[in-house]
Amino acid sequence: MRQEVVLAMLAKEPSTGSRLRARLNAALGPLGEAMNDGQIYVNLARLEKTGLIARDRDGSDRKVYGLTPEGSERVAAWLTEVSWPKPDIAEFHLKLVAAAQARLADPVGIVDAQRHELLRRLREAGRAAMAEPEGSQAGLLLEGIVLRLQADLRWLEACERAWTERRNP
Repeated sequence: MRQEVVLAMLAKEPSTGSRLRARLNAALGPLGEAMNDGQIYVNLARLEKTGLIARDRDGSDRKVYGLTPEGSERVAAWLTEVSWPKPDIAEFHLKLVAAAQARLADPVGIVDAQRHELLRRLREAGRAAMAEPEGSQAGLLLEGIVLRLQADLRWLEACERAWTERRNP
């Protein structure tokens, strides 16, 4: 998990690690299930070490974390960054080309296996999205995942057509 996400959650109000985890789970819905408590606490320790957050104790002697001025600046800078994942050659792309070039496997078979996996993920994401209440933040994130998976499936269809045409000119 990106440290900036933790900082942004702390920008609203100071929090204990467990409360922070609960707030992230509420915001992310089923997408938050992949996070474990250790990730939260590792990030909190790193952020404290770099001076972006400070730790206090509440009346029950629990650790409460809050942003420092440097942490607030970091969140503000992160929110104004315009970024998107860079187009990149994924391991699958390399596997597909290498297997075809070395004639180790049928590229159409590799595409088909990848399609089955993407369809499984699409079903999971679709079910999770439908389970979310209308207008939820997690539902919007899941919709993005569904759309990306659908785009990947369209690309696999193009791959299958191309490899089939090469095999049967």
